[in-house]
Amino acid sequence: MRKNIVNFIATIIIAVILSQFLPWWSVMLASFITGLFLSLKRVAVLFVPFLAIAVFWMVYSFWLSNGNDFILAKKIAVLLPLKGNPYFLILITGIIGGLAAGVSGIFGKQCSLLLNKSN
Repeated sequence: MRKNIVNFIATIIIAVILSQFLPWWSVMLASFITGLFLSLKRVAVLFVPFLAIAVFWMVYSFWLSNGNDFILAKKIAVLLPLKGNPYFLILITGIIGGLAAGVSGIFGKQCSLLLNKSN
């Protein structure tokens, strides 16, 4: 359980730092790095980075949208089949980021196993 919490926090911290300099895929790099160095077991390899980045993206998008009264989020939610609900758009944003991070975390774990096997 402690490894899960450490991986969760490390993923968020690395993602916040990398997102200042890199585009959206920096969250994938963050979960790959934590998957490579802080290996988890079983389904936690997918779900811990998924939850970390989903929470990060939802909080960050809520914070950005709240600054302008959700004007842009409402317009994008109208374009998508979300009936103009900005909160559902924020949820979808978190799920998409979480899926990208979860897959990247699995890849980091597999690379970790590959490197340990060759030594």
